[in-house]
Amino acid sequence: MERTAVNPWNWSLGLGFDQAQLVEGRRRELICSAQDSVDADGSAQHPGDMAAQLGLALDNLEAVLAGAEMTVADVVRLNIYTTDVGLLLQHFGVLAERFGGSPDRFASSVLGVASLAGPDLLVALEATAMD
Repeated sequence: MERTAVNPWNWSLGLGFDQAQLVEGRRRELICSAQDSVDADGSAQHPGDMAAQLGLALDNLEAVLAGAEMTVADVVRLNIYTTDVGLLLQHFGVLAERFGGSPDRFASSVLGVASLAGPDLLVALEATAMD
């Protein structure tokens, strides 16, 4: 698979994502349901703690990717749903660190929502990965 970043502007590069990803010659596509801060039983964890919730949502996303023999390096699109955009942006470094080891970035959208699947959830990550 060949990935080419498409960035008519450079401002998003400092945040760790591309405006678009051109994907050619792909073999497999994994479309992930949104992953949030829940344990193996589906119980919400870390109420009120955006950084911890973002970390656990990333752990859960990595587990789903691993189930398909993929890693965060295969993520081409990451949609971030949050009940508090300002608070998410304060903790965006948690996300940037996790993806920082990959030479490839991803396309992304941050979406503010009124609520998520549970009243204690602050963030959910929806990814598409390709290899």
